[in-house]
Amino acid sequence: MDKAFQKITDTISQVVFGKTEEVKLALTCLFAGGHLLIEDRPGIGKTTLGKVLSQCLGLAFTRIQYTSDMLPGDLIGVSIYHQESGSFLFHKGPIFTQVLLADEINRATPKTQSALLEAMEEWQVTVEGKTHTLEKPFFVIATQNPLEQSGTYPLPESQLDRFLMRISIGYPDRKAERRLLETGNRKTVIEEIEPVLDTQQVMDIREQIAAVHVSETFYDYMQDVLEFTRSSIHFTHGLSPRAGLALLHTTRSWAFLAGRDHVIPEDLQAIFPFVASHRLQSRETMGEYSFQQLKELLMEVPVP
Repeated sequence: MDKAFQKITDTISQVVFGKTEEVKLALTCLFAGGHLLIEDRPGIGKTTLGKVLSQCLGLAFTRIQYTSDMLPGDLIGVSIYHQESGSFLFHKGPIFTQVLLADEINRATPKTQSALLEAMEEWQVTVEGKTHTLEKPFFVIATQNPLEQSGTYPLPESQLDRFLMRISIGYPDRKAERRLLETGNRKTVIEEIEPVLDTQQVMDIREQIAAVHVSETFYDYMQDVLEFTRSSIHFTHGLSPRAGLALLHTTRSWAFLAGRDHVIPEDLQAIFPFVASHRLQSRETMGEYSFQQLKELLMEVPVP
């Protein structure tokens, strides 16, 4: 897998310049079976990352732009009456794909935002009492604008918790931006990318990740981390058991992408901020911690 992973990152780097760490985090999230929330300003490259990622993995990709007047049916689909057959036929919406880019999700109303919940948790949607199964893998990349921008609705905690990880892409460094300015639009390059994997290989990798070994000592360390978030004076509330499972899945995925069949404490330390940042709140400021602040706070937990 290490050679395939290197090829994927090299391919994505032809389009998304200078963001190797963010690409690895996105792949970690996908292979762990979760969904990814990217919070950043418009024009940073969130949509481009989603497109090139799906292209490399040979997965179907759909992008939907969230707006304030968008309805749940615009995402899930609607039943339309056909006079010839005398019955209602369900017309699938853009959610029936493998990689769904939900662009600017916090510009939609809470009702429309919540239309994603069942799909993200159960890999299915229910319309008029009938359940429709989504294709696997089903991976949501939701982008979110900073809340200080106008026309945004904050995502409720219950919905934030459905995202396995949250990352931020950020501005490119000077070298990467210079390369972007010199090469211009990368749309043609994305279209010409040959898939490195296919759907079955992606599902096989997920099964292999689930088998990555976790020692008793590591389980103790992970529980110490969870207990730290629940008893520390830093946080208003600690991580839930579901968040603990999220940590375990992403730690295994991170270790697997590093070419190991077992996890080590450094794996958890590497991914902890991106799993915990949207789940923890500062007791002092009632706001969120930065990724760097969470890395530093985690150092208070003794490593076995």
